[in-house]
Amino acid sequence: MAIPEQKAMPSLVDLITALPEGPGWGPQVTSETTLNGVPYAPFSKGDRLGRMADWTDSKDRDGRGGRTQYNRNFRDQQVYGAGSASVFAAPVAEDEASFSVVSNVRDSGKTRFGRGAVFTRGGRGQRGGRGDARAGGRAQLGRGGRGNYGGFDSRGGGRGNAGARGRRFGWKDYDKPARNRDASVNIKADWKLLEEIDFNRLSKLNLDADEGEDIDSYGFVYPYDRSYDKPQVKATERKLNVLDRAVYNVTTSSDPVIQELAEKDEATIFATENILSMLMCAPRSVYPWDIIIVRQGNKIFLDKRENAALDMVTVNENAADAPMDASEGSKDVINQPAALAEEATYINHNFANQVVIENESQKVEMAHENPFYNPAEETEPPASKAYKYRRFDLSTNDEDPVYLVVRTEVDAAQRNATNGEDQFVTVHALNEFDSKAQGSGGALDWRSKLVSQRGAVVATEMKNNSVKLARWTVQSILAKADVMKLGFVSRVNPKKNDQHVILGVVGWKPRDFANQMNLSLSNGWGIVRTIADMCLKREDGDGRYVLVKDPNKSILRLYEVPAGSFDEDDEDVGGVEEEAEAEE
Repeated sequence: MAIPEQKAMPSLVDLITALPEGPGWGPQVTSETTLNGVPYAPFSKGDRLGRMADWTDSKDRDGRGGRTQYNRNFRDQQVYGAGSASVFAAPVAEDEASFSVVSNVRDSGKTRFGRGAVFTRGGRGQRGGRGDARAGGRAQLGRGGRGNYGGFDSRGGGRGNAGARGRRFGWKDYDKPARNRDASVNIKADWKLLEEIDFNRLSKLNLDADEGEDIDSYGFVYPYDRSYDKPQVKATERKLNVLDRAVYNVTTSSDPVIQELAEKDEATIFATENILSMLMCAPRSVYPWDIIIVRQGNKIFLDKRENAALDMVTVNENAADAPMDASEGSKDVINQPAALAEEATYINHNFANQVVIENESQKVEMAHENPFYNPAEETEPPASKAYKYRRFDLSTNDEDPVYLVVRTEVDAAQRNATNGEDQFVTVHALNEFDSKAQGSGGALDWRSKLVSQRGAVVATEMKNNSVKLARWTVQSILAKADVMKLGFVSRVNPKKNDQHVILGVVGWKPRDFANQMNLSLSNGWGIVRTIADMCLKREDGDGRYVLVKDPNKSILRLYEVPAGSFDEDDEDVGGVEEEAEAEE
């Protein structure tokens, strides 16, 4: 039987040769970007897919790689389809260019850094007011130069305040409600608003004045007890004693000496140091206050109401987290602003009487006796107080001279060890209520830090009580005092506000202390002259005005009020003629 012939198996070369000519497997090779009408992205067969899909650009806007750096292993490889994302882009509508987003959210100009941290333009974290001077233009007044003094902010930070690093924010500080304080005086419907001045404008005013000259002096002062300057240790702490002495705070138009000076045309503007210092330091103030301005002919009298807010000594008014009132949720009654102010006023009254040596043979007599003390009516002896009536030149030109007379006060005298002459001293007291309580402003414990870290204690007080210390410094400079004594008084028990001890006393030269606080008297004189000109330029002639500090904003408002508006509340407020008629 014949065996069939076996066919040889084709070799691989024969199989390849037998294949028909063509592109082989896979999509048909074409230069078109569509396949059967469907766009597709050309790709390389050697691509290695890093992700399932990625339509992001290989570079983001700042050129740092964007999402291509999601995995470092694939950052140097080609992203699948990245170069053809525009093929799938939707066509641009014809009217898209006219589309705009409308938002009803107001731009507050704030920038937030983290939870609750809000820094506003011109806020506490900034170093000064040079930028504000550029924004507000020049506010030159007379000889004050360029008027670029911008050293005050709403909370008291000074120009060049490099130590202020901004607010310190506590737990849920962002969630605290805004503080709504009440005005110091009720604004009535018949009052006419004349001017509204914000603190930025006030801070740019500038007027150079002379150092002043003494017109007359009244009263007497006792010598200062230098033993209080020695550091006090716990074993030798001195208690603050209650001393009943007759002290007077008479308003300007009720002062008999100022009445005589006004009749002699000694000046155009008349004021007391308490009222004048408040006006000169207005850009540092936070709490509300008001000043009554009486115009009689070409004269201006700066007055105050009875029991006015500016008579009280505030506590931590400029602190970032000031003491809260009962309406703000505070349940600590003795640490509320009104209670602290009453306590501080009480401390200052008794402290000034205690640190002097009541020796009749050593007291320094002025040219005249105390103009307010009547021995026949008073049961208490007069306090150590000298009243110096001084005149300052606020003129901007020789053709229109403007002078100001102010009643200043000094509290004590001390002998100069160098030349043996008497030096005048003003005495004030800072008080510590509770370093751990709300509203303490981050103050250090005075009992443990006052001796070892006195500079830090004073710096904290400058920050928390900027307006109070500025007023005391201005008053000392106006009185031409040689030394300003600051006492540090603390509670015996932080939970009780009726017992206090004196921890120490520190003395400064007033002008040196003003330099440390970035306090400019030329700015204060510019404010006084500006407010006085606003009233003198009125064509109504005689009139009465009220300057009110807004309780919740850094704004001063000047109102024109009808005659007799404050007669029901304060019979002492009025012009010189009204006081003379009352005496008759």
